[in-house]
Amino acid sequence: MEDVGPGDITTLGCIEEKPAAAEIVAKSGGILAGLSIMEAVFRKLDEKIKVSNARSDGARFARGDTIAEIRGNSRAIVTGERTALNFLGHLSGIATLTGKFVEKVSGTKAIILDTRKTTPGLRYLEKYAVACGGGENHRFGLFDMVLIKDNHIAACGSVAGAVEKVRKFLGSPEFKKKYVIDPSRVVLEVEVISEAQLKEAVDSGIKRLLLDNQSPESLASLVKYARSLAGDLKLEASGNMNLDNVAAVAQTGVDYISIGALTHSATSADFSLRIVA
Repeated sequence: MEDVGPGDITTLGCIEEKPAAAEIVAKSGGILAGLSIMEAVFRKLDEKIKVSNARSDGARFARGDTIAEIRGNSRAIVTGERTALNFLGHLSGIATLTGKFVEKVSGTKAIILDTRKTTPGLRYLEKYAVACGGGENHRFGLFDMVLIKDNHIAACGSVAGAVEKVRKFLGSPEFKKKYVIDPSRVVLEVEVISEAQLKEAVDSGIKRLLLDNQSPESLASLVKYARSLAGDLKLEASGNMNLDNVAAVAQTGVDYISIGALTHSATSADFSLRIVA
């Protein structure tokens, strides 16, 4: 554990090793995420420690609520405090922000998605926190879905050219050797910024489109045009989403709204740990 190194100097010097009890209390409100990783921190320091959670991930909490009770080695509890609360606060912050976005689009068909704008090494946990907040996960990485974006299109010369090259790769021996995925099950999505690109993607057989960095007005126009071309398209909006504009975006009729801020800009929830016995 990066916080401990060879040992917690202050705790080893000040605290006698004996049984103790502590509580984790909320100092803010929101949606919980990260209870299991919080428990794992304490058990890393003392495998016999007992953690009793008063709530579960995905549950709402208010300021002053007791979130968990911890019983075990006094030194392990104090030493693990900051790391445990860091995880719990960060992940609950993500869940809480996600929940706010989900509430904003209530009554529409739009689903809130995360992105790959995550903290290196914490992607699994941060995407889990999004799910706790009521959102859904977009692709986990570059290896489980095709998303043709502006640089890919520029490199291939056109939307159709990029789609053709990707489909050729999916059917190649190289793909079969490298991936244990049925190529027919790989989702293909294309980013488009104009009606011309949109039609080119639909004519290429693409069923999922990313409409990036559009105003609500231009987005509504693209959604209407897309629906006129094919009724079964899945449309995703992204770019500069916030709590002030996400409702208007959802009302354009998109199926998904992907939001990087869920993971890169969430404010940590606030918890404290206090020894009670």
